[in-house]
Amino acid sequence: MSGQLAVTDVVDAELVHDETAGAPVAVHTDRDRHLSPETVAAIEESAAASTRRAYSTDRELFAAWCAEEGRVPVPASGETMAEWVQHLTVTPRPRTGKPAGPSTIERAMSAVTSWHQEQGHPKPNMRGARAVLNAYRDRLAEARDEAAQARQATAALPAQLRAMLAGVDRTTLAGKRNAALVLLGFATAARVSELVALDVSAVEEAEHGYDVTLYRKKVRKHTTNAILYGTDPATCPVRALRTYLAALEAAGRTDGPLFVRVDRWDRIAPPMTRGGRTIGDPAGRMTAEAAAEVVERLAVAAGLSGDWSGHSLRRGFATAARAAGHDPLEIARAGGWVDGSRVPARYMDDVDRVRNSPLVGIGL
Repeated sequence: MSGQLAVTDVVDAELVHDETAGAPVAVHTDRDRHLSPETVAAIEESAAASTRRAYSTDRELFAAWCAEEGRVPVPASGETMAEWVQHLTVTPRPRTGKPAGPSTIERAMSAVTSWHQEQGHPKPNMRGARAVLNAYRDRLAEARDEAAQARQATAALPAQLRAMLAGVDRTTLAGKRNAALVLLGFATAARVSELVALDVSAVEEAEHGYDVTLYRKKVRKHTTNAILYGTDPATCPVRALRTYLAALEAAGRTDGPLFVRVDRWDRIAPPMTRGGRTIGDPAGRMTAEAAAEVVERLAVAAGLSGDWSGHSLRRGFATAARAAGHDPLEIARAGGWVDGSRVPARYMDDVDRVRNSPLVGIGL
């Protein structure tokens, strides 16, 4: 039946007659636009757990606002999106007493547009919403509001790492773990979620030190990072990792998660309960939040000022490597950034804005 569409070739679709072509044409029905709960869950799981949590909160708030305003959340109109963003720019948040900053609103917009895609709808028209957000950015900048500039984690450079680790008791299992976590996180430029996902089996001893294979979820590929000896034993990632692995083996841990929960008595994977219910990974794997807390706690204990988080290690790696003269592309690849990403470039800006300044060598 050349030139014609057989009804058996079209599942759950209506057939309409195209006057110009003279043949039936398939038209998608509601069934064609349907996603099963399992597929929706699989799509949602493609994002990091922290992103999913933030998106879930943003979507709940958007849906509640739509209910109050008598608007449809999904599929949302371009007008609804613009009005919602305007609402976010003027409505104080309970925790801060101030409206959300531009970066928070950007994330909320992404949460809602991706929600449409997950439900099988096209993205809403965001032209008006983006114009509202741009005007908000301008107002904040003109008012010299600190919210006008996106917050970035303070870079943990080698000098800061030395200060952070100076107060760590490395005779304890917890101290050995914390030293290895901070130094390996820096040496691999790992996100804390990637760091805590490591198993002991992902670490292989090599002539140069260690090879550590991480799964970089943002780019969906594994990278094997060569961990080299440092010149300062206090901040040498190879020595710290070897010491920690030996302590784990002495405690009977030769496989499973690399970074584990340890209590004040150096017990691995102590039982944790909340409301009478057992919580936490049974094997004792640390959460990303717990790893980030280690970095923050050590920075505060060392008296370091700044905005410290687990991301401080990742930013510190990019900044220190660029200051040492390494190629930006190689730095990005070592850290699992996609080629051409502007993110590592932002981290290197503090170095490049001085070294590559147009004022250099012009005779002033």
